[in-house]
Amino acid sequence: MAPAESPEAIAHRLEHEQRAATRQREFGLDQSLAPFRVGSVKALNAVPLTRGLEGEVLFAPPARLAEMLRRDELDAALVSVVEPMQHDRYDVLDGIAVASLGEVLSVFLAHKRPLEEVTEVFCDPASLTSVKLLQVLLAERDLRPEFKPLEDYAAAVNKDFVLLIGDAALDFRLSPHAHSIWDLGTAWYELTNLPFVYAVWALRRGVDNAALRRQLRDARDFGLDTLDSIIHNRKEYDLALRQDYLGWHIHYHLGSDEKRGIEHFLMLLEKHGLGPVQSLHYVT
Repeated sequence: MAPAESPEAIAHRLEHEQRAATRQREFGLDQSLAPFRVGSVKALNAVPLTRGLEGEVLFAPPARLAEMLRRDELDAALVSVVEPMQHDRYDVLDGIAVASLGEVLSVFLAHKRPLEEVTEVFCDPASLTSVKLLQVLLAERDLRPEFKPLEDYAAAVNKDFVLLIGDAALDFRLSPHAHSIWDLGTAWYELTNLPFVYAVWALRRGVDNAALRRQLRDARDFGLDTLDSIIHNRKEYDLALRQDYLGWHIHYHLGSDEKRGIEHFLMLLEKHGLGPVQSLHYVT
């Protein structure tokens, strides 16, 4: 009779089997996208949504992805939620989003002066959802500043009011600055008691993409199943920030509360003349 395994040997064997299963699952996903063309943003918060598909996904800035979608150069892209609100030519993949319930950390207005004194905001023009969200939040306070393009992220530290998103926002938080931080996820939750959805998978309408939808769902599931591995093995920032950001502040589901948040956002965009916009069309 074979000798009983020690607890250490059992743990080592299970870890080895799990690594092998993960590699096999990742390899299977990596062979799956063709003939579909898929784009995503190259940001830490999007990493779990393309787990196992990285070799086949085109990574580009949000504005570039939206432009390629409009020209039918992509079949799906992770884009600003405002993109399908403004262009009624996409379906939105149900169940998946980049969202927050409260503080988001990576979408904020950095300001040196009180909010009530804002007359101009500098921002990355590609940050469409964040610009619209900030416009709504300020309009609810009867503030309507002018939005101007930020020449480069290095100039942010010199601006009185600057809107930052994504990894650039995290970089700013960690660097020396004299600004106060108005987190837009927190501000939205305080206003509505709802989650805010920043990005969704937009799919080119009229294309038979059932297989693509399944693969994107599988990739998200794989990303969430291996989120601890992503947090521990990515190199951006330090482990504590990755754990806090990906494990707490960002979530990746699009359920009934997130959809209520989207509808409330649509209502406020129309209320403040920031449309035209239309409700999203979801597909499973």
